[in-house]
Amino acid sequence: SEVMLLGQNVNSYGKNLENPMSFAALLKEVEKVEGLRRIRFMTSHPKDLSDELIEVMSRSDTFCRHMHLPLQSGSSRILKKMNRNYTKEQYLALTEKLRRAIPDISLTTDIIVGFPGETEAEFEETLEFVRKVQFYEMHIFKYSRRKGTPAAVMEGQLTEAEKGRRSAALAEIEKQMSHDYRAGFIGSAAEVLFEEKKEIDGKIYWIGHTPQYIKAAVEADGLSDLENRIMSGRVTGFLQEEIMLFENGVSW
Repeated sequence: SEVMLLGQNVNSYGKNLENPMSFAALLKEVEKVEGLRRIRFMTSHPKDLSDELIEVMSRSDTFCRHMHLPLQSGSSRILKKMNRNYTKEQYLALTEKLRRAIPDISLTTDIIVGFPGETEAEFEETLEFVRKVQFYEMHIFKYSRRKGTPAAVMEGQLTEAEKGRRSAALAEIEKQMSHDYRAGFIGSAAEVLFEEKKEIDGKIYWIGHTPQYIKAAVEADGLSDLENRIMSGRVTGFLQEEIMLFENGVSW
């Protein structure tokens, strides 16, 4: 029912083929696969995210309303030191373009804290920036020194304690943003692709994901096997902090 195309930078796909094609063109071909209900992909690199890809995603319900778009830092100076080839202003413009084309899209990202030379003011820039974008989820990493890399010999290496403090501060913001995003779907219609059965607090549930990659659960009692099936229904609340409760609907 669902396929995920996975790569370090899927947006650069096809550039070195004998007959070059864009990643957006590849998605159009994948969409033709009979019986395929959902297409996901990751990871996109901001420097290669094209208008063509956004247009392809926006015109079809086959493409899940979710994009993982690594930011890494909310400071343009740190992004330059990371050799990321975009500024925070360019990144923000991309997220605004995505939300204009796909209003219900969920945006997830990666952040590295404590990159060599990152000042407290630049870390505060990152905090301010992620609040502005309002990510659904963030994967937060403490910079880890790797022998042989340019960053390993840069001045301004931060202590583990300081990297831990910054990581914890960012995680608190992520927790609230994620909760608020999920809460926004309460009372809304949704479609969930179910993947597994799980016992939670003494009850058995089918667990799956919405197109926005929100985890949702429905009580298994009285239901047939839902594995690899999509059910339409309504989000009614929280089962757990990271799992939404889904009421019985129509499955196919």
